[in-house]
Amino acid sequence: MNQAQNTDPEGILLVDKPKGPTSHDVVARLRRVFHMKRIGHAGTLDPMATGLLIILVGKATKVSQYLMSMDKEYAGTAKLGETTDSQDAEGEIVDTRSIPEDLSVATVKGQIDTFLGDQYQLPPMFSAKKVNGQPLYKSARKGKVVEREPRVIHISRFELTRFALPEIDFVVNSSKGAYIRTIAHDLGEKLGCGAHLNALRRTAIGKFKVEDAETLEDLEKMSPVRLKRRLIPIYQAVPSHVL
Repeated sequence: MNQAQNTDPEGILLVDKPKGPTSHDVVARLRRVFHMKRIGHAGTLDPMATGLLIILVGKATKVSQYLMSMDKEYAGTAKLGETTDSQDAEGEIVDTRSIPEDLSVATVKGQIDTFLGDQYQLPPMFSAKKVNGQPLYKSARKGKVVEREPRVIHISRFELTRFALPEIDFVVNSSKGAYIRTIAHDLGEKLGCGAHLNALRRTAIGKFKVEDAETLEDLEKMSPVRLKRRLIPIYQAVPSHVL
């Protein structure tokens, strides 16, 4: 028994999450791949989102808090003129407004700049954040609105990368705990026409890049030897003082 435990793989695995499965689904599938239960992740991605998901294998689960605290980079698409109850494309449309005919790149960039720096953000009802031990999304599905405290987030970069109304593309670098769909929603409110997040891809977490990640499909086809080679040793992933 002890010998088997000593040979269990351990390390950080970079996964390019596809659209559809939850982060928990990805963990469950990789538990079957590695034939072990001690696997977790360092930062949830919504089912609609794609991109970098850091998977923690074996003893690497002990550094989850450090990895979750790192800044993140996202590329997203917001659709203007429509507000949804979940603030993204998976929700029901609750409001439709006309996009101002004179809306310009300069106006959008000007409002985007107001998001830079520290700010308070109200967690969306359709989120996994818990209030009184209950995930907010469970209350939201019952049509309930729960009082929740805004929290401080930091946005170090927010850039418009495409202007093709009713859609705009953007890149944002944010601190831990920022909801990108809430940023898209709030931007729509500032523009006066409403908006929701139509697509999202996480491109980086700290020093880790999605270009270095493996797709879930490819990982499920790998041999045990190749899988172990894809694991980043814990000591390479985090500073020594964290260990």
